[in-house]
Amino acid sequence: MPQQIDFAAEGLLDGLSGDARAERLRLLRRLAASGVGVEELRSAQANDTLLFVGAERLVGGGAKHTRAEVAAASGLDPAFLEQVMHAAGLAVAGAQERVYGDGDLELARVLAAYRAAGVGDESLLEVARVLARALPPVAEVMGEVAISLTRDPGAREEELAERWVQVVSALTPMLDQLLGRTLGLHLRNHFRSEAVSAAELSAAALPGARPIGVAFADLVGFTRAGERLEPHELTAIALRLETLGAELAHPPVRLVKTLGDGLMLVSAELPPLLETALRLVDVAEAEHALPRLRAGIAFGHALSRAADWYGRPVNLASRLTDIARPGSVLTHEEVRRALPEEPFSWSFAGARRLRGISEPVRLYRVRGPASTATES
Repeated sequence: MPQQIDFAAEGLLDGLSGDARAERLRLLRRLAASGVGVEELRSAQANDTLLFVGAERLVGGGAKHTRAEVAAASGLDPAFLEQVMHAAGLAVAGAQERVYGDGDLELARVLAAYRAAGVGDESLLEVARVLARALPPVAEVMGEVAISLTRDPGAREEELAERWVQVVSALTPMLDQLLGRTLGLHLRNHFRSEAVSAAELSAAALPGARPIGVAFADLVGFTRAGERLEPHELTAIALRLETLGAELAHPPVRLVKTLGDGLMLVSAELPPLLETALRLVDVAEAEHALPRLRAGIAFGHALSRAADWYGRPVNLASRLTDIARPGSVLTHEEVRRALPEEPFSWSFAGARRLRGISEPVRLYRVRGPASTATES
């Protein structure tokens, strides 16, 4: 039976009159008829999210559980559940506040299943932290997609709320597939990379591998920029970087893939690869709409599979990019020895141990003759 709620007495019509009051009343009646309680209605009105309540219930199952109930139903101890929620960037309500939905409970049960499979707590927390950094921009973009499908300035509140329900009903079942399959493909690539690394350790030469120069370049501070820029602005920046990579990568240099805030290039010849990386950094410096770029270049034997590359130079180039200064290109000793002193300008940057690399790596920063990049 739908709840009988006196919406005016509950303060849910305060400040409204005429057509606006009538519209709000129709929306409240529809939500109450679908099982939304007065507490949830009050919370949604306070947060200006009444239009999205129906859609939110499709995604998260509505606000029906306390944190203590989620912990008990999933078998997780409350302290660890709170740790994971903090790590994942999710709001943590009081233990007895009834604000969590079935989606929260399902997530807790998945965590409990990973625990039961032998995954340690620190590993789960680390995964949660990575997801907290990676998923908010995805959610923002997906939200913009939904908004674009429901936008109608002339529609009434009840109509907009129903459109949100329809769009979310259509898109949500595909969302798990989209994210799950994309993550699965990235895991596949990671396993291939690990398999190649293991083969390199166990054999003097990797069958099928050939010498290749690998360069990564990424936008400095792109993740932090997501906190102040709109999703369409972030998308425009990523597309501009992809366009630059495609425009500047002339044979024998090839653009292998883009990585959202970065890209990967390969070439059997080092000089053109280095020139391309330097040019990318310089162009990014000149375009004030782009964040600063940094790049790392490595050389060695790698294996090409399914249009991607795997092996030590790929891992090393990625690590070099991670530690390169904004506006600079960082290489290692093998690249330095393989290239002439001129027209490039070299400076020794010390020796460092890098994650996933067994021996310390001697590092060199490199500039081109006309480089405008600045080190900071």
